[in-house]
Amino acid sequence: MATPVESKRAREALDQRLVPLGPSSRYAPPRLGWVRAIRDALGMTAADLAARMGVTSPAVRSLEKNETDGGVRLSTLRRAAEAMDCALVYAFIPNSTLQQTVETQAASILEEQLKRVHQTMALEAQEGEVLPASVKAQLEEVTASGRLWSGAATR
Repeated sequence: MATPVESKRAREALDQRLVPLGPSSRYAPPRLGWVRAIRDALGMTAADLAARMGVTSPAVRSLEKNETDGGVRLSTLRRAAEAMDCALVYAFIPNSTLQQTVETQAASILEEQLKRVHQTMALEAQEGEVLPASVKAQLEEVTASGRLWSGAATR
C-alpha cells in the first residue's frame, strides 16, 4: 500500500489529468454502442468489420449486443477499434476530484467518531466544544491513517 504522502501525490497527479476530461456524461455510449455508431459513421457493414477483425458477421453482431449489455471484453473492443482505425480509451472518471472524495470519506469517518465521543462525554456530563483547528487536524489524521476505506478508521 502507498504511504499517505504517495497517495496524496498520486491523487494530485490524477486529478490534474482527469479533471480536464469533464463530466463522465460526455462519454456516455450511443444508444446502440460505440462499435455500431463508429461502424455506421464509417459506412461499414457488419461483414466489412468482421473481415477486418478476422471474425464472422454474427460475431460482430454479438459484439455489438454484448457492448450494449455491458458484457463485452476490453480486448474485443480493442480489436474492433483497431479494425476501424480507432483507439480504445479506457478510464475511470471520478464524479468529483479524487481529493474531494478522500476529504468526504475522512469527514464521514470523523463525524462518526465525534458522535461517539460526544455521546460518551454527555453521559459523563463533560460536553465540550470541538474547535475548527482541531477538526482540521483530526481530518488530516484520519486521511493519513491508512484505514480510510477499511472501516477500521471508524473504531
